[in-house]
Amino acid sequence: MRKSQITRKTAETDITLSLNLDGNGSYDVKSGSNFFDHMLEQLAKHGGFDLALVCKGDVEVDFHHSAEDVGICLGKAFAEALGDKKGICRYGDVILPMDEALILCALDFSGRSYLNFDVTFPDEYKVGDLDTELIQEFFLAFVRSANVTLHIKKLYGTNIHHIAEGVFKAFARALKKAVAIDAANADRLPSTKGIL
Repeated sequence: MRKSQITRKTAETDITLSLNLDGNGSYDVKSGSNFFDHMLEQLAKHGGFDLALVCKGDVEVDFHHSAEDVGICLGKAFAEALGDKKGICRYGDVILPMDEALILCALDFSGRSYLNFDVTFPDEYKVGDLDTELIQEFFLAFVRSANVTLHIKKLYGTNIHHIAEGVFKAFARALKKAVAIDAANADRLPSTKGIL
């Protein structure tokens, strides 16, 4: 089973996270932000991952440390659950519609961390109780910890909620493709280098 358990405790956050890549999309998420919970629930449901998360952060300061540290923990969880990455499809991509919003997401579990986040939000600085700038911070922390190359681009969109939710759903669907086992090559590494 491709599972992981991550704990991280700092002066700013205290996080416990469990992930099962071969789950059924169940989730129990308590991040400290209702909207961020909603986004992480979309990630689990549309990725088909089982995700449990409790984050106790210094939200009296703001939500920055929590969003970033959840990204760190989730990235580590994916890296741990994938192990040597033998047999995975490695690449995943999707163009996902969410009403008027259209989001492109492509990723590669290459062993190299890179984020291209080409998503602009309307003038609002918050969606629900989450600062929109923290969405990019979450993904930046994720790619650094998971050693993944990730491109997310907004092709269209005017509704701030639709854009944010489209981003997380597209990410989930691309992840699902990338971590899937390629049955024809289940015992092989998808790289000519011999390592990912």
